[in-house]
Amino acid sequence: MRAFGAALVALTLLATGSTASAVASPSAAASAPRLTNLAHLDFLTDTVTPPTQDGHTTYRLDSEPSVGVLWVYADHQSDGSFRRTGGGSYDAASNTYGQGAYDADDVSRAAVVYLRHWVAFHDQHSRDEAYQLLRGLTYLQTVTGPHAGDVVLWMQPDGTLHPSAVPIEQPDPSDSGPSFWLARSIWALGEGYAALRDADPSFAAFLRQRLELAVTALDRDVLSRYGRYQLVDGLQMPSWLIVDGADASSEAVLGLAAALRSGVSTVRPALAELSAGIAAMGFGDAQTWPYGAILPSATSRSLWHAWGAQMPTALVRASTALGNPKLLRAAVADAAGFTPYLLTATGPDNGLLPTPIDGSQIAYGADSRVQALLAVGSATHAPGLRFAAGIAAGWFFGQNPAGVATYSPASGITNDGVSPDGVVNLNSGAESTIHGLLTMEALDDAPDVAEVARASARIEVRDGQRTVEAEAAQLLGAASVVAANPAWTGESQWSGGAYALAGPGSTLSWALTASAGPRLVSAVINRMSGPGAVGQFSTSAQALGTVHYGDGGGQGVSPAPGALLPVSLPVPIDGRAQTLQVRTLATDRPGSGQVGPGQLDALLVTPLISLLVLTGNGHAVALLSSQARAERDRTVVMPGNGAVSIRSYDATGQLRQSRSGDRSSVTVPVPAGGFAIVWR
Repeated sequence: MRAFGAALVALTLLATGSTASAVASPSAAASAPRLTNLAHLDFLTDTVTPPTQDGHTTYRLDSEPSVGVLWVYADHQSDGSFRRTGGGSYDAASNTYGQGAYDADDVSRAAVVYLRHWVAFHDQHSRDEAYQLLRGLTYLQTVTGPHAGDVVLWMQPDGTLHPSAVPIEQPDPSDSGPSFWLARSIWALGEGYAALRDADPSFAAFLRQRLELAVTALDRDVLSRYGRYQLVDGLQMPSWLIVDGADASSEAVLGLAAALRSGVSTVRPALAELSAGIAAMGFGDAQTWPYGAILPSATSRSLWHAWGAQMPTALVRASTALGNPKLLRAAVADAAGFTPYLLTATGPDNGLLPTPIDGSQIAYGADSRVQALLAVGSATHAPGLRFAAGIAAGWFFGQNPAGVATYSPASGITNDGVSPDGVVNLNSGAESTIHGLLTMEALDDAPDVAEVARASARIEVRDGQRTVEAEAAQLLGAASVVAANPAWTGESQWSGGAYALAGPGSTLSWALTASAGPRLVSAVINRMSGPGAVGQFSTSAQALGTVHYGDGGGQGVSPAPGALLPVSLPVPIDGRAQTLQVRTLATDRPGSGQVGPGQLDALLVTPLISLLVLTGNGHAVALLSSQARAERDRTVVMPGNGAVSIRSYDATGQLRQSRSGDRSSVTVPVPAGGFAIVWR
C-alpha cells in the first residue's frame, strides 16, 4: 500500500472539494492518462441521406443532405472485433430491421457525449460529430401536424423513418405522444444550445427553435396536467411526468436546465413543473422503503431501478438554474442516504422490485449513480459524496459481479453489462458506450475521484442486505407456499416466484446465521387496502414488532391491487440470533371483522452498519452505510499495509468526524443514517 501521506492527501482533498489528484500533486494528476476514448463511439457513428419524408427536415438539409446517425448495437465477434447492427429481425432483401438501425434515444445521448467532450477539450472532431448527430436527431423530430414536436424513434439504414416498430412500442406510432425519446431529445437539444451558442450562433438558434417546439409538445401532452395528482396504493403521486416517469422526466430536465442557464427563458415553466414532479417522488429514510430514493415510476410504490435514475442529477441542475434550493432535498436523500445503502447491498442493480430480483448491472445504471453523487456533492459542498462517486465509478474498473473491468481506456469499449452470476456481455452497443464515456468524462474532470475509482476495483468484503425467501420458512398451521403466476404483478415482482400465505394462527420460522452486529429486518408483504391480518415477529429472546397486511390505502391507478412493500420492524434483531419467526393473527383491532391471510414475499435482513471493502491500484477503501437511528461503531479490517484515514459523514454527506491510525483493524463511527469511508 502507498504511504500514509498520500492517503491523507486523498481524503483531505476530497473533503475540501479540491480537483487536485487524490494521491499525488496537481501536476502529476494533470499528466495522468486520459480515460475518455471516443474510438468505439466513432465506430458506431454513420451518415445517411434520408429520402424526402413529410413533416421531417433539419438544418441546412438542402445544402447538406446527409445527417449523422448512430448504430444501436455492436456485436462482439470471435476475433475481438465488432459488427454494427440494428434492432429487431433483419430482412436482407429489403435491408431493413424490425425496429431500425438508428434510434433517437442513442443519437441524442451520443450527441451529449461529444458536446461535453467539445466543451472540456475544444476537440474539433467532437464538435463536428455533435453537429451531425444533432442534425440527425432533429430530422427525427416531427415538425408539422397534431403531434408536432414529438419524435420518431427508429430509422432504417437508408434513412427511411419507421414510426411503428416490430415489436410494437408505446406510443405507436412513436411520434404520437410523449416518450423517453422525446425526453432525451430535449436533453441533447438543451445541452447543444448551451455548448454551441457562442461557437455557432446560427446552428444554436436552430436548436433553440427545435427545443421550444419539443417543449410545446410537453406542454400539450404532459404539463397540461400540472398540479394534478393520482392515487397509487394509498399515496398521491404527480400525474404530470413524462410517461408517468421521474426517470424519463429527469433526462428532459437536464436539457431544460442547460438551456435556461444559457438564457432560454421560455423553458423556465416546463423546467419548474417537471422538477417539482420529480422531487415529489422522493420517499423514505434510512429504515423506511425506498430508503430516501427517488422512485422512477409514478404508478408504482414498489419499484426502483438503477438504469436511467438520473433524478438527483436533474434536480441539482434544476435547482441551480431556477435558484430553488428546495429541490435539493430529495436529491440529497437519494445520493447520501439511499446510494451508500445500495452500493453496500448489491451495487447498481437493474431492479429492486422491491427485493433485488434483477441483479443485472449495466453502464447506464452505474453512470447514473456516479453522476448523481458528483452533482449533489458539488451543489451541497458535501465532500463525502464526492468520495462515494469514486467508489460508485469502481464498477467500470471491476467492482461488479464478474470482477473484471467493463470499460477499456485503450479502446473506448464499454461492455453491455454483467449478469448476477458474473457473466459479462461482451457486446458494446450505443447505450453502454455512451454511459461509460459519460462517466469517464466526469472522471477526467475530477482526477481525485478517478483515483478513488481505480482503488475501488475489487470487492474484498460485501456485508450488506440479504434476502430470505418467505417460502424457505418452516410452516406450521394455516400456512402454505403459493407459486406466483405470473411473478410480475404489473408494478413489481414476487421474489423467487412464490410467496407464503400466512393464515391466522400460523407460524413461519427461519434459521439465520449469526452476524457481526444487530440487523434491521424488513418484511416484504403484499399490503392490501382495508383491514388485514397481523404478523408478530420475534426471536427466542426478542419481540421485534408487528406488521399489518392491511391498511394499504386505495388502489387508484396502480396496475395491481395491493403493493409489495418492505415494512421495517421497529426492533433490530440481535446479531447472535439464529432463528426468526412470525406468528399471524386475524387482527389486532377489535371489531375489524373477518380478514384473509397475509401474503409474505420475503425478508430483507440488513446489518445496521453495512460494509463494502474494496482494493485496487495499491489502495484499499471501505464504505460503511448506516440504517440505524443512532450513531454506531463497526470494526473494519483493512487490507494491505500503511496508515489508515477515517472520515464519517452524516445523512447529508457532510463531514462529522475524521481521524487516522496505523492499524489494519479500525473502529469506525457511522452517524445515524449516514456513512463512513476508510482509505488506506
